Amino acid sequence: MRSLNLTTQRQAVYDVLRESHDHPTAADIMNRLVEKGYNLAYGTVYNSLRYLTDKQLIRELKLGESASRYDARTDEHQHIICEVCGKVDEVMTEVPEDWAATVAGETSYVIHHAHVVFGGVCPECQIKRKK
Repeated sequence: MRSLNLTTQRQAVYDVLRESHDHPTAADIMNRLVEKGYNLAYGTVYNSLRYLTDKQLIRELKLGESASRYDARTDEHQHIICEVCGKVDEVMTEVPEDWAATVAGETSYVIHHAHVVFGGVCPECQIKRKK
């Protein structure tokens, strides 16, 4: 079992992430902490995010944007990002094992895990485009 040292600050960051379903950035998390009455330095928030990521309590998502996003769901899943508004949703479809084997054969890598990010246009942006 992993040894945890969840300080008050780390717990606050973790709680905000567990309540979030929109894959927030560090700045989003900071704003939500302020709304809850916390007054944490940016460095504390970033250090807490790094700690929680290292302890595998959260996932850091690098989705081709400038800022990382964070996810409290650590079970195996993929993501889809709206190319118009930037919204990120979860995709529960598993990556086919034969696809990973094909990639391993092509690259000679030993595949440990896969994270696929789909790009498209979300339903809300599709409606806005039609108007």
